[in-house]
Amino acid sequence: MKLWGGRFENAESKLMEDFNSSLSFDKTLYHEDIVGSIAHVKMLKKCNILNKKDVEEIIEGLNSILQDIEHGKLKIEGDYEDIHSFVEANLIDRIGDAGKKMHTARSRNDQVALDTRLYSKNMSKNVIENLKQLINTIKKLAEENNFIMPGYTHMQRAQVVTFKHHMMAYYSMFQRDVKRIENAIEIMDLSPLGCCALAGTTYETDRKFTANELGFNGAADNFLDGVSDRDYLIELMSDFSLIMMHLSRLSEELIMWSTKEFDFVQISDEFSTGSSIMPQKKNPDAAELIRGKTGRVYGSLMSLLTTMKGIPLAYNKDMQEDKECFFNALNTSLSCIKVMNGMLGTLKVKKTSMFKAVKKGFLNATEAADYLVNKGMPFRDAHGVIGQIVLKCESEDKSIEELTIEELKGFSELFGEDIYEFVDYENTISRGIKKEMK
Repeated sequence: MKLWGGRFENAESKLMEDFNSSLSFDKTLYHEDIVGSIAHVKMLKKCNILNKKDVEEIIEGLNSILQDIEHGKLKIEGDYEDIHSFVEANLIDRIGDAGKKMHTARSRNDQVALDTRLYSKNMSKNVIENLKQLINTIKKLAEENNFIMPGYTHMQRAQVVTFKHHMMAYYSMFQRDVKRIENAIEIMDLSPLGCCALAGTTYETDRKFTANELGFNGAADNFLDGVSDRDYLIELMSDFSLIMMHLSRLSEELIMWSTKEFDFVQISDEFSTGSSIMPQKKNPDAAELIRGKTGRVYGSLMSLLTTMKGIPLAYNKDMQEDKECFFNALNTSLSCIKVMNGMLGTLKVKKTSMFKAVKKGFLNATEAADYLVNKGMPFRDAHGVIGQIVLKCESEDKSIEELTIEELKGFSELFGEDIYEFVDYENTISRGIKKEMK
């Protein structure tokens, strides 16, 4: 069934039918489409556009379709252009002519805009819930493993930090991600229903009623913008891209840390795979897949940005391309958040290996320079002195704290016995990281 055709003399070609159809992917919106239609006909009854009997039949018919879909009795398939025509055709089959009145004072333009906005709003809340679970897992992992480890810049050991402090950096990232999605939901929380094709309707409708019925903060101010706005999808996909970037950075570190070269963590068997030829291998495939799927989400964002950049007002068929992009980005991001949560929840952190890396990295060199500064030496001179000490330590395979006071005094008479306490790793941590997020 098509919702148009009266002014056409020739039938649509099969090639065009297949090319034009969106049912294969917009069937995802069946729940929102039915809920939106129920709110719409309730409004038509309130405004005396449809009578009580017709509206009751329509609502009963829509609810029966919804139940049959969700119980597997009605498959969303067949020769339908989209989910809207599928629902309307099945409604007419069930209740007759009353079903033909459902679309009064509405266009597919505001209908699909409503469905998409409802779906993205609800699913974004799901993303937030999963992000909060991940945030809690990160905090628990951090607090249970407050061990000394090397901090890096340029992938070189730089200064001593703690595993807790390192992981809490991701805690902060994902907290910002939650705020971004919450902000996107707040901005998008306006109903486009009643905008119709692009210029509203001559019927005396009540857009505030449907907005309230569907849980929106209000109705879209401008009809043309209401049906052609996809900013909210782009904004959400941008937020998903940032989430994926954060997940990818964390995945990269987990991959490196799980190598024998680092040996800082052990990823559980549940989130690893083996090799078909090398029996000793344990591959961090969950982390690698998250890192790889990041590009897919970026691609979805760029695809919709490119689609939207040249479209004049109001609705154009190009905009049908929004759904697959959004669904892909949403589903990929959600699955990656869940996998990362499981991977971190079963992660083993290796305290001894991390401390060995600290000892080999001269990670108290900056503190040794600060010691000389506190004794009155200009920092640039202190920097040079400690650089010479590091060269000596490297040649003798020693750490700074393993040098005798006589050896240290050979570089500067400012060194005293208190240098060893000053460059102690626990002491440098307490001076450097004064307050971690709780």
